[in-house]
Amino acid sequence: VLSFIIFICYIASLAASFMMAPLLEFLLALFLFFAYASKLNEKFKGLYWHLTDFLRCVTAAIIYFAISIAAVSKYNDGASKAAGVFGFIATIVYAIDFYTTFNDLVTFLKQGTSDSPEGRKSEDEDSDSDSD
Repeated sequence: VLSFIIFICYIASLAASFMMAPLLEFLLALFLFFAYASKLNEKFKGLYWHLTDFLRCVTAAIIYFAISIAAVSKYNDGASKAAGVFGFIATIVYAIDFYTTFNDLVTFLKQGTSDSPEGRKSEDEDSDSDSD
């Protein structure tokens, strides 16, 4: 929702050249929302959904921070200033989302390493040494 509001503010402002970043972020967030809601993440196991969401959050936070600084400092109209302020709020929101997604990603990767053959080999070697 915040990305859509920023998109509308950029359309109404003199900084209309920045409108593509919030539009793409809005569409990516919408896609991931529907992917999780329709359980596509369970159907397509080959795609690392946590990593995709993590990268989306990181890039969105960086891009929103950069275009917000440019919109606030370069343009003087009210819509550009509003888009910049909403962009700074979006940067904070995506940074928080980045943190929570990072924790989910670490948990997901730790689960994946316990199922790997290397993890099983070391467990087999430990059980062999215990029987000696």
